[in-house]
Amino acid sequence: MSDIKVLVTGASIAGPALAHWLHRRGAEVTVVEQAPGLRPGGQAVDARGVAKEAIRRMGLDAAVRAACTNTAGAYSVDAEGNVLETYRADDNDGDGYVSEIEILRGDLAQVLYDDTSPRVEYVFGDRIAELTQDPAGVDVTFASGGRRRFDLVVGADGLHSALRSMVFGPRERFVRHLGLVLAFFTVPNEFGLDGWMYDFQQAGRWAGLRPVPDPTRAIAMLSFPAADFEIDHRDVEGQKRLLREQMAGFGWETARILEHLDDTPDFYLDQVAQVVMDHWHTGRVGLLGDAAFSASPMSGAGTGLALVGAYLLAGELAAAGWDPGAGFAGYRERMRDYVDANQEIGRMHVQMLTATDAEPAPEPDMEAMTALIERAVDGPELPAYDGVPDAGPGGRSR
Repeated sequence: MSDIKVLVTGASIAGPALAHWLHRRGAEVTVVEQAPGLRPGGQAVDARGVAKEAIRRMGLDAAVRAACTNTAGAYSVDAEGNVLETYRADDNDGDGYVSEIEILRGDLAQVLYDDTSPRVEYVFGDRIAELTQDPAGVDVTFASGGRRRFDLVVGADGLHSALRSMVFGPRERFVRHLGLVLAFFTVPNEFGLDGWMYDFQQAGRWAGLRPVPDPTRAIAMLSFPAADFEIDHRDVEGQKRLLREQMAGFGWETARILEHLDDTPDFYLDQVAQVVMDHWHTGRVGLLGDAAFSASPMSGAGTGLALVGAYLLAGELAAAGWDPGAGFAGYRERMRDYVDANQEIGRMHVQMLTATDAEPAPEPDMEAMTALIERAVDGPELPAYDGVPDAGPGGRSR
């Protein structure tokens, strides 16, 4: 172990993935998470292309695949439930509309935590209250009152990153709403789902049902266009009223889905947004995942950006001898095109979802679209980082 100490905020996907690679490269890692523990459930997330290679290099391919939803594919349906299009999980070598690696966010977080917790310090129920940095390190005061000094701090605390606001400026400077609101929540599987996802889209609104490993449950997904309002994240009842109002009369299974709003254990609603920043670090403080470059759930790439970004950030920092300027710059250079491509796909998907007969989505240039998808899936090259320390999968216990 080197004497490099790194603090990572956020224990969902990006944070533990970064902790995995930082430890393997020789750093001593602490992960702080404001929630009292890991958050179970959540939306299904996907790994495609280069993200699958990142998982393989972590030595976690078998564990991740064992926890997958095993979704066979997706049906696009009309208001009466008639199938219009079929997408299979093995389309495009498993990198299509439905990915062969599809896993609930909470289940992937658990795999990453189980992998790293023997070697990484996790602090739950706490957060950074104050932070000051100098050329040699970062002094952190926690909300619990503790004070510690680190060589580097990385924010992997999501779209609404508190660390980003603290160090880089107010969220309004970086968060770009895309004119869509998305909700998802668990419902009983009274819809006959048998390993297939269903979705229905009409006049700018969308409803879907997705299977989960528990065959008695399913995830409902609803979205509607909305450009000019802010979500009050504390007013869950108000969010549910809004969802009922906006999805009223939509058809297909929507009314039955909405009947479960009051008894679901994990209701979530938010504006679909991206984070757009010119740079992802200042001094010894950097950002990763949605905190730095959210492409929105409509890109299908949040997990890939987090896993690939974690590999490259740890590798570039270690290859630069832990010099933050060089390490963070190398990470940005390798990630930039991958981020740009997936953010463009996210914006295009929102345009398609919110299209109406009066305002149809622009007709895509198929040659340009193919090139864009290749950039978004294949991503950047993952260097071997020969000559940089690597404890290997499993690493070495603290």
